[in-house]
Amino acid sequence: MKFALTEEQQALAEAVDEVIESAGGTKPARTWAAGDTASGRALWAQLAELGLLGLCVSEENGGMGGTAVDLAVAFERLGYHAVPGPFIESAALLPDLVDGDVRSGIVAGSIIATASVPGMVPYALDAAASSHHFVVDTASLSAASAGPGTASIDRTRTLSELTAVGEATALDPAAVSLAVDRATLACSAMLLGAGERLLAEAVSYAKIREQFGRAIGEYQALKHQLADVRIALTFARPLIYGAALDLGGPNGARSVSAAKVSSGEAADLAARVALQVHGAIGYTEEHDLGLWITRVRALLGVWGTPRHHYTRIASLLLSPAGSQNH
Repeated sequence: MKFALTEEQQALAEAVDEVIESAGGTKPARTWAAGDTASGRALWAQLAELGLLGLCVSEENGGMGGTAVDLAVAFERLGYHAVPGPFIESAALLPDLVDGDVRSGIVAGSIIATASVPGMVPYALDAAASSHHFVVDTASLSAASAGPGTASIDRTRTLSELTAVGEATALDPAAVSLAVDRATLACSAMLLGAGERLLAEAVSYAKIREQFGRAIGEYQALKHQLADVRIALTFARPLIYGAALDLGGPNGARSVSAAKVSSGEAADLAARVALQVHGAIGYTEEHDLGLWITRVRALLGVWGTPRHHYTRIASLLLSPAGSQNH
């Protein structure tokens, strides 16, 4: 099976790139990490205007009526540029779970929403920068109040415990499961984008950094490590797109877990190799490399740890239905 992005999906990726680069590239991430969310909010509004926050919302409800593949394309670009903010929660998780007014606000960009998902995402991302907070349980949704923020390994991410307030709204467990899988898919695409950026930065630096009078990129051992990263990312990509195509179907859960595992492993390898290529400069706050290294480390542990997804894959494969599908 050959999978290729449509012209519209390629145009979407290019449009997201243009919006982010016009906003300063990594500037929103750096200012967000320093506690100044102004440029990040401005970028949020621009991406909402582009339609990114309504990708998963039907045209009848004011959204783009896009597919899960469209979502993966857009979120890969967000990961590539280390864009801050609760995009996964607002654009992938919540649109199918909240009421129409909140959904419309999310699509328009006037509402920034975040959420915790007990058992998957214990802390809500960027609660202080969000106007709406929710606790998403297996069969219910509750408005919530946020506790004090705690720093993440990724300085652009602030984490808060949420406490449900008021009466919970009952939800269809299948709808919740689908929304969580969609969010996990978006996280996988972000990891892929971060891994691609780390590889690009490493290759670029290997061409100019010299040791013993030669660019380090000329050494065979380093070429092999960079090639391993290229292979890992290339193998992860079709699993993400496959999961997007399977989302909501009988193999959706298994495919999403496979995508999360493979993208996480590939991005983690990219982070380790990129840091080795850059050497000590890669550890410094002044260098942008740390934005993607710490983002990868943070995303590895949310929307299901590797152990969680390996266990889910195994249980689905070993179940009678899973064995038949396999």
